Amino acid sequence: MTTSEVEMSSETDWRDYGPLEFPRILDAALAAFYEHGYHGTTTRDLAKRSGLSVPGVYHYYPSKQDILVDLMMVIIDELLTRSHQALKAARPDPRSQFDALVESLLRFHMYRRTGAMVSTGELRSLEAGNRERYVAKRDEQQRMLDQVILAGVADGVFSTSYPKDASRAIASLCVGVASWYRPDGSLPVEALLERYLTIARSIVGIGEQ
Repeated sequence: MTTSEVEMSSETDWRDYGPLEFPRILDAALAAFYEHGYHGTTTRDLAKRSGLSVPGVYHYYPSKQDILVDLMMVIIDELLTRSHQALKAARPDPRSQFDALVESLLRFHMYRRTGAMVSTGELRSLEAGNRERYVAKRDEQQRMLDQVILAGVADGVFSTSYPKDASRAIASLCVGVASWYRPDGSLPVEALLERYLTIARSIVGIGEQ
């Protein structure tokens, strides 16, 4: 069982968020780690949730750590795929690329908030080597935003004097949405996206129009 089993199709619209069909062990792990944390979840818990025996779980994964790694890689790979798709679909100018990438980050942390929160919270639980692999992918995502903002500054589209700091602030803004967003909230999705895009634009020095 590998992350390739749950990869997005290259034809999937980056704004389209249907149910994510995990293999049952990863589905069980996502729920258990979200509810009880990695260290508060046993392999026996995962076996019970997934309808397998403990040896059945070990048939697919050598350890609970391997389950966490696979889960987190699936989550970050989907984020990266959607981000690349958003940039590819947008016009090539920095403003359009910026809007598309920030919107993609916001949508992901709204619609995949459980996975996003598990990944953020359990980064500390990854063992050496696994942590570096995951952080390399997270850094790839950050560089995408860095590059778009730097291009905007170079073109005079963005006025921030601190592009790297602005990029980190915007990434944190988007990640933070996962901690409070609820589908049944009072603000419609599109209104929330526009509000947060306005905030992100202000960080890089784009005034409201």
